[in-house]
Amino acid sequence: MNSPIVVTFLGTGTSQGIPVIGSKHPVCLSDNPKDKRLRVSALLQWDDYNYVIDCGPDFRMQMLRNNIAHLNAVLLTHDHSDHTAGLDDIRPFCFKQGGEVTFYAEPNVYDALYKRFEYIFTTENKYPGAPTIKEEQIHDLTPFEIGGKTVIPIRALHNTLPILGFRIGGFTYLTDVKTIAVSEIEKIKGSDVLVLNALRGEPHLSHLTLAEALELIEKIKPKTAYLTHISHLLGFHDEVEARLPEGVHLAYDGLKIKV
Repeated sequence: MNSPIVVTFLGTGTSQGIPVIGSKHPVCLSDNPKDKRLRVSALLQWDDYNYVIDCGPDFRMQMLRNNIAHLNAVLLTHDHSDHTAGLDDIRPFCFKQGGEVTFYAEPNVYDALYKRFEYIFTTENKYPGAPTIKEEQIHDLTPFEIGGKTVIPIRALHNTLPILGFRIGGFTYLTDVKTIAVSEIEKIKGSDVLVLNALRGEPHLSHLTLAEALELIEKIKPKTAYLTHISHLLGFHDEVEARLPEGVHLAYDGLKIKV
């Protein structure tokens, strides 16, 4: 299916969001809307399909802000709370759509969700108001189909945790990356748009710094790249954007692009 993908950046912040609770950091006090970031997530739309990558603690607000009335499925990159804590807020979609919402995730991610959201996955005396999830498990980086398009899973490491990115046609989305194998980089090459995390300037155990992200972008050479999963420590949006190389941009909440 050749329909273009409209990508909305639902959230572009790191695990605490921006502003950070109680912080007096200048970026947290900024009046610029682009410096206010919900937890990282993206909405992909084509034809009549709505797909969301990651379902963090700001999921409800992200759906309301963007007037999303139906949801076809959610793709999960990994199990950390800033990517999964909004799981219960799929309930309105279950009720409105009269059934379950499909989730695509690796088996280890489901294992973590079974513990964290036992009441959702239980088969015994399940509370009738709990949401219902249709489990689609991603195995061995095998591509799968959504809405007539092929999704290619991309393996990366978040420190030592194996996580997923996704390529759909000319669009590739990677977040929480620290390292990625050459073989996986080859899967990304030729992307028109690459979304990649860039946490801050200083080194971090499990996230790419700005310099590391730019180095990886130079290897992949997409037509355009957008940086996401941003900490307040990276600096003011407009100042960082102004010093980025040509073809690389700082994403912000609410940004829409077409691929």
